[in-house]
Amino acid sequence: MSDPNAFDRVSPAEEPAWQAAWETEDNYWAENFSSRPYALGPDFYDRFRPAYRYGFESAQHHVGRPWEDAEPDLEKGWERYEQRSETSSTWDEIKEAVRDAWDRVTGGTTAKAEERNPQVRE
Repeated sequence: MSDPNAFDRVSPAEEPAWQAAWETEDNYWAENFSSRPYALGPDFYDRFRPAYRYGFESAQHHVGRPWEDAEPDLEKGWERYEQRSETSSTWDEIKEAVRDAWDRVTGGTTAKAEERNPQVRE
């Protein structure tokens, strides 16, 4: 298993391996944003882009943690998130987008799914 703290040690001069993956995710969410229940309209994707990126990056950083356990930390982290400067959205406004990106990375594994089927983690 890879070191979950490796994310923190990437030097600014290096491009993280997930950077190219984020570009793919960004394209995916730009195309699928308007189908989400929280979408305000197709012209509002830029408002949610940082939330999708935060969910995408956080899911990789918090490997193995279900959303329910990670959400309080993610909410606190949103205030300090570097890419957030693009938006002034509050956690309550964007948390569903963060969750969508998180679920896409983790395969939607949640604590409830694990309770129903303990093999989900394997």
